[in-house]
Amino acid sequence: MVNVNDVREIVQSGSALLVDARQPARYRGEIEPMDKVAGHIPGAVNHPWEEGIHPDGTWLSPSEQRTRFRDLADVGDPIVVYCGSGVTACSTLFALELAGIRGVRLYPGSWSDWISYAENPIAVGDGEVKR
Repeated sequence: MVNVNDVREIVQSGSALLVDARQPARYRGEIEPMDKVAGHIPGAVNHPWEEGIHPDGTWLSPSEQRTRFRDLADVGDPIVVYCGSGVTACSTLFALELAGIRGVRLYPGSWSDWISYAENPIAVGDGEVKR
């Protein structure tokens, strides 16, 4: 697991890849049903947790997960997953494990924790930093 200070270091140094597991509209900052501020952590990529399951709620197979995460398979950097409050990011951690991508860590405070610090930057859309 990582904390807010670890994520600040990642944002500044690029020492890990941040994966946002929320719906694309939340990631882009178009909507935010839970928190007072919308957007994502700068540098994060979006892999919504729901894309890891079939319509009937069963998990995609390991090979389907590998296809889904092909852009993450060879990044070479550690991967840190977050969501709104740390809950659904766990689904993405599991899906990454199914895909054979090991050593992924969770930012349990996630978006709710990140925005609680006024000094933390926030990105919207494709990455425009708004604070």
